[in-house]
Amino acid sequence: MFVTIIHPDLGIGGAERLVVDAAVAMKRNGHRVQFVTNHFNPKHSFTETTEFDIKVVDVFPRSIFGFGYALCAYIRMCISALYVCIFLKETELIFCDSISACLLIFRIFRLFGLFNAPIIFYCHFPDQLLTVKKSLVKKFYRAFVDWFETWTIAMADLICVNSEFTREIVNETFPCIRTRRIHILYPTLNTKFFDNGGTAELNEIPKEARHIFVSINRYERKKNIGLALEAFSLLKEKIPENDYRYCFLVIAGGYDTMNRENIAHFIELQENATALGLPREQYVFLKSPTDEEKLELLRRAIAVLYTPSNEHFGIVPVEAMYMKCCVIAPNSGGPRETIIDEKTGFLVKENPNSFAEKMAELVKDKRKAAAMGDAGRKRVESVFAMDSFVIQLENLMCKVLSNAHR
Repeated sequence: MFVTIIHPDLGIGGAERLVVDAAVAMKRNGHRVQFVTNHFNPKHSFTETTEFDIKVVDVFPRSIFGFGYALCAYIRMCISALYVCIFLKETELIFCDSISACLLIFRIFRLFGLFNAPIIFYCHFPDQLLTVKKSLVKKFYRAFVDWFETWTIAMADLICVNSEFTREIVNETFPCIRTRRIHILYPTLNTKFFDNGGTAELNEIPKEARHIFVSINRYERKKNIGLALEAFSLLKEKIPENDYRYCFLVIAGGYDTMNRENIAHFIELQENATALGLPREQYVFLKSPTDEEKLELLRRAIAVLYTPSNEHFGIVPVEAMYMKCCVIAPNSGGPRETIIDEKTGFLVKENPNSFAEKMAELVKDKRKAAAMGDAGRKRVESVFAMDSFVIQLENLMCKVLSNAHR
């Protein structure tokens, strides 16, 4: 089967990890996969993207004089859909995610019998819930954009989400699809890479560091990375000074030089670390670490500090658990489905003190940290393994094709 995956920006975020894993799963089942995207930088992408044909359709700006990012993203995806309908007519199945606006183009072409591939839409989270509507102008602007998202998501032949939490939110946000079955397809882990991945030097981490805490997120304000800095600062009050001096914090995140928020927030976090008085020799900020560097961080960390609130799913905790690394996360959203509290990690209140208390607990009892790491590995192997993802995705593809041919 010829499958076209259409995605807005093929970078290194969680959504991109999902579509790349979906492509790998499809390829494993013998399907031919083509990516169509609005932006792709080989130096800022996952290693597996080299296995696929990637067509970049970038003929419309990201914004208009710094405004209208969402509307421009919708238009860019619609142009990508036009490209698929005109130049990739042999497509037998569309796998689309993140932005549903382009589904309208596929539906129009289907109406006239010009393009008949069924559509699977993967909703990571409703776009309209990811924006802040402060000004009156933006409220009017978002009213149209949000209505368009609500209207077009119903045009998918099959809708998937990443967790029970997201399914509940989707049903609340889009009344028009409440009567339809929303399928849960948990993101997976390419365990072969984690098993066979190479090593990295990580010279930024001093050799004497014994207790390494890691935060892995894009440099975006909604990821609440400052919580990790504040917790690391409070940790000093909860353990002996001789233990704290061997603690080290790594803030690693996706960093795009074209993304204004990435640039601004990176500076904000550096200023925050200075204001908190963190010892300069006990923390480091890493921009867009390679897969090998991220793997090495998880190997060496005593815990991952996962800071986003109400995260839709969050693949980082799953990656950490597979690498036998304990996870400390807020007791909300996706982590409540991935982490077993007090067994594979800690689900805590979203404040620095709660994080710091569990960090101190791990520093004082490394055997407990190791036991939780072992339990995390077993959980990932049983629930989030690639083999299970491959089977579930293939079943969904067969289902949507079967319904289309009725």
